[in-house]
Amino acid sequence: MATTSTASTTSTTGSTLLQPLSNAVRLPIDQVNFVVCQLFALLAAIWFRTYLHSSKTSSFIRHVVATLLGLYLALFCFGWYCFVFALGYLTVCQITRVYIFDYGQYSADFSGPMMIITQKITSLAYEIHDGMFRKDEELTPSQRGLAVRRMPSLLEYLSYNCNFMGILAGPLCSYKDYITFIEGRSYHMTQSGEDGKEEIQYERTEPSPNVAVIQKLLVCGLSLLFHLIISKMLPVEYNIDEHFQATASWPTKVIYLYVSLLAARPKYYFAWTLADAINNAAGFGFRGYDKNGAARWDLISNLRIKQIEMSTSFKMFLDNWNIQTALWLKRVCYERASLSPTTQTFFLSAIWHGVYPGYYLTFLTGMLMTLVARAVRNNFRHYFIEPPQLKFLYDVITWIATQIAISYTVVPFVLLSVKASLMFYSSWYYSLHFACILVLLLLPVKKTQKGKSTHENVQLSRSKKFDEKDNSLGQNSFFRTNSVCNQNQEITSRHSSLKQ
Repeated sequence: MATTSTASTTSTTGSTLLQPLSNAVRLPIDQVNFVVCQLFALLAAIWFRTYLHSSKTSSFIRHVVATLLGLYLALFCFGWYCFVFALGYLTVCQITRVYIFDYGQYSADFSGPMMIITQKITSLAYEIHDGMFRKDEELTPSQRGLAVRRMPSLLEYLSYNCNFMGILAGPLCSYKDYITFIEGRSYHMTQSGEDGKEEIQYERTEPSPNVAVIQKLLVCGLSLLFHLIISKMLPVEYNIDEHFQATASWPTKVIYLYVSLLAARPKYYFAWTLADAINNAAGFGFRGYDKNGAARWDLISNLRIKQIEMSTSFKMFLDNWNIQTALWLKRVCYERASLSPTTQTFFLSAIWHGVYPGYYLTFLTGMLMTLVARAVRNNFRHYFIEPPQLKFLYDVITWIATQIAISYTVVPFVLLSVKASLMFYSSWYYSLHFACILVLLLLPVKKTQKGKSTHENVQLSRSKKFDEKDNSLGQNSFFRTNSVCNQNQEITSRHSSLKQ
């Protein structure tokens, strides 16, 4: 977002068929290709669910069609790059993207699908390892639920990694969830037999995803409109404008910082919600029914917008931003690392994300902010639980503090370069950095018994073993930093039908 490229000067490795449309709407060709392909995928998903439903056709046909459509969309959008460098050369491609193709731009390029495929390949590798080479008693409940007990066929492997529903923007899903969907077992339930061991399967009525899809498309439209209008009026780069820095009052600087970053987030809301809607339209993403009997279509949802914007702590923000990546980092790194899992997970997330220097400034600042937010919360929150009026006041104050801290932290993620990022922090006199260090020096860190931390009092674990119901690793696309966060959509709420 540092600079807006014109359609005529933006290079692309994909198709130029839509160049006239790109010129007409004055958007880069790669962004036009991405949006058009996602809209095509939405229509294809409706067709897939209607005419290639698991009750009408075989899993083989569904795998073939999902794979071929996915490969076509990837080739149309990104050309040969999407496949040649997918996994082992992810970092090389990130460097290529930054220093050759499009430095300083957020573009819909080949690195996005490769990041998703990297997640899928590594996730599946560990799931196969857990299911075929480790004993059940060595696994956590989450690992047991996701373990793959047989080697996937080549077609299943390609379909999982390259299906048209998720190849462009994800989100990540587990292999077992995907196969369950393809084989039409998403609506099957299991019930213990009389002996307590035998499992009896029965099928529930298949709910329609239409309402969920329409709601998510409305969110997409509003998010895109808000971003296109507000972000142009209030660019993040204006925070480092020399005239603005010299003349604006501190309240004005704080308010502009918050609003400019608020305007930057909806583009993520658009991309992730559209990806979720595409999967739902195909029938994938059903989690079960809530206590009121309403169908839930959030099995692979990547964010919760209301909770993000109303966050009263760093942890709450992290819990609800880029959820599937948070689960990936927890599953493949944090709970498997025997030495310094926090550090290892931080480096994994940093390497996975890219090579812009601004990312790493955000990661480091985010880690500092997370530790401070946890220390403040643990030391003071219990004094403000009662009465309700005091709790409300505490929530208002912590909401303001959280939103300012998050905005301050992610500015380098948007500005990308070291010079621009340090210019911003110096204009604020590194005030929040110094405040965080001071808080960590003055406030005691309350240690909790491992595995029994509450949602409000979570400590960094020194071991790979921890309570699956309460703790998981929180990451986000802004931060990619390492913290232990509660993920409500972990294995306890998954389908009981995930038996393969």
